[in-house]
Amino acid sequence: MRDTTLSLMNNTPGPSPQHTPASAPAPSPATVASRHAARSTAPKPGAEQRRTRPRRAVRPSGEPDAAKPKPKPKPKPHPPAHHERPAAPEAANKKPQQPQQAESSTDAADYPYVALTLQTTGIHPSTGRIVTIDAIAFNDAGEQGQLFHAVLKPDIDAGPRHLHGLSTTDIEQAPAFGKILKSLDKLIDGRTLIVHDLPYTWGFLVAEARRAMMAAARQNRARNRGRNKGRRRRQKVGHVPTPVRIIDTLATSYAQQVRSNDVRLGGVAKQSGLDATPKASVERAGRPEPETSREDTELLIALYRQQEGGTIRSYAPEDVRADRFGLQRSHVRVDAAEAPVQHHNPGKYEPGKELRRGMEIVVAPEILEDPDTIIAALMREELNYSEKLTRESSLVVCNVTTDLVGKPMHAHRKGIPLMSDAAFLDALTRIEDAEPEPESAKPAPRAQRSPQNNKKGGGKNNKRRRRRGGRGGRGRGRRNSGGSAGKKND
Repeated sequence: MRDTTLSLMNNTPGPSPQHTPASAPAPSPATVASRHAARSTAPKPGAEQRRTRPRRAVRPSGEPDAAKPKPKPKPKPHPPAHHERPAAPEAANKKPQQPQQAESSTDAADYPYVALTLQTTGIHPSTGRIVTIDAIAFNDAGEQGQLFHAVLKPDIDAGPRHLHGLSTTDIEQAPAFGKILKSLDKLIDGRTLIVHDLPYTWGFLVAEARRAMMAAARQNRARNRGRNKGRRRRQKVGHVPTPVRIIDTLATSYAQQVRSNDVRLGGVAKQSGLDATPKASVERAGRPEPETSREDTELLIALYRQQEGGTIRSYAPEDVRADRFGLQRSHVRVDAAEAPVQHHNPGKYEPGKELRRGMEIVVAPEILEDPDTIIAALMREELNYSEKLTRESSLVVCNVTTDLVGKPMHAHRKGIPLMSDAAFLDALTRIEDAEPEPESAKPAPRAQRSPQNNKKGGGKNNKRRRRRGGRGGRGRGRRNSGGSAGKKND
């Protein structure tokens, strides 16, 4: 019984001290070694959840194995030269520009002419706007190439529908001129532009192009200042078209002695022998606007081909500039109109007598000579040139004496004599000196104000001005309605 109890006690791993008798013998060395082995092999609680890192194999000498060789670094590419640019990743998706340029140049070579007609809200480019533009590219054989048509939205009233054939909805949904300027530049650049009435048509194109470029420049400045943060892209609307030459069919008709009471395209074409029966306004309003505009452009091409055998009036873009109304005229003409008066105007020319320096001369379009030749000659002889015919005009240079229209008609009504271009150039060789300016024509000297009247709030004159509403009896705040002031202005 006692031996059995001792064997059980020896196999127990750890009896509590209170139940172990004090006289129990010490465990043998083999038992202690077996206990240590069991502890080392038994898994610890939570050891399965730990991440174990594999240990390196140990050589017999005790040194770890040699590490794997690291991969050699790849050689860096050489930086590109200064004239070379690295290719962008998006360059493959973009279309090449060289074929487009070659195609446009080829198209301009195949169709070197472009006829252009337009409709506007007025006759002066400084105050009017373009409503429609129609253009056709063609060659010497009359074959048509690129076609162009655009309806534009002006920032002013477009006028009644029977003038342009467009509804209010068509105009409101139309783009601004700056949206189509790039396309217009591609069409006109490098070609010969055919227009009817160059000062009018070319004047409107230049005025609208410059107006669009100025608007884009203002937007870009606002973007740079941070006021327009929504627009990050710079506005690029295009440039003023650069044609090679500009041919004016209206001036060409004057040079070829084709007279018409109607100087519009249809009237001149009909007088030249073309089938250009004017359309009624009601009929035009009932037809689509693109159809009527395209007919005008084709009529312009027919008129130009009709005039090719005679004298052609053509100008380079740099040979003309805008006058005070925005009309594109020659430098000689604009300089003469802006030149100061050289001498006192002696009055109207009397037939049978000689010209006198200081006379005011008006040049009508109905002449055979180049208008610039006439204007340059009269300016050399110290005569005064005027674009507008007034009652103070002395003479009108015109080769027409019957069926008068335009300036010759108004000159005949005002009693102003007419003279042909050849007779006028001959009369310049016998011109007489200017007459002394009469005392009555000289402006009266301005009276000097006394120091007393210059004092603020002092003097009787200041009190009268305050009662009258300002200087000279004309008030700034309150306008006169009727009365003597209105009659005086009339």
